[in-house]
Amino acid sequence: MSTEDRVKATAKNVEGKVQEFVGEVTGDPEQKAEGKAKQAEGNVRHSVENVKDDVKRAID
Repeated sequence: MSTEDRVKATAKNVEGKVQEFVGEVTGDPEQKAEGKAKQAEGNVRHSVENVKDDVKRAID
């Protein structure tokens, strides 16, 4: 629905991928786990936006 919200979700996903990579390279499992969590958050945000779009289409 909101382009701004989709951009934020994508940014969160990218941030998580970078953090996971850094954790992988440095051998820091905590960084890696936090990166995966951020990616999951980004995916949830995308899903929420998809549901919003579906509801809007159903109403229109």
